[in-house]
Amino acid sequence: MNYLAHLFLSADEDQLVIGNLMGDFVKGNRFEHLPQKVVQGIYQHRAIDKFTDSHAAVTDLKHYLSPERKRFSGIIADVAFDHFLAKHFSRFSELSLQEFTNKKHQQLAEHLQMMPQNMQDVVTRMVSGRWLENYQQMQSIDSALNGIANRIRFDNKLHGAGDEVYKHYQHFEYAFLQFFPQLKNFADKL
Repeated sequence: MNYLAHLFLSADEDQLVIGNLMGDFVKGNRFEHLPQKVVQGIYQHRAIDKFTDSHAAVTDLKHYLSPERKRFSGIIADVAFDHFLAKHFSRFSELSLQEFTNKKHQQLAEHLQMMPQNMQDVVTRMVSGRWLENYQQMQSIDSALNGIANRIRFDNKLHGAGDEVYKHYQHFEYAFLQFFPQLKNFADKL
């Protein structure tokens, strides 16, 4: 899952929220310098990713992608699923997406110094650009995927992958609506 989903699936404790998002910004298992709750959040992030990447509803989406993009199917699904979570947010939360976003922005801002520099940079851009709310717009899929394509250090065909999501929009949305309640149930038990 991508940023919105990881923030949503995290327990509402500041350090768990930070850790759950931090999972995309740290490697390995050497976290002695971090508070235990942040480390717990990192491992929650990894468990959520593993559950997502192995779920049939997610892996089946490869069939809707061109051969050169199949290897990026997990990334494409993660980004598309953040769009669908934003679109259907009221199904899963009593808070509005704007209320949720404001709360998460405040939590992130209060703990910015705890984050590695690359995460601080992304969180600062996320907050100022209102990414989480903007995920409601379909063009956010393109923007996010093209941004990821630019950060990948090797030649890739991820640019323009949003077109394939749009082409099979209903399949991706159906997969999300089948999958996400199961993921939420899984994350609630972590």
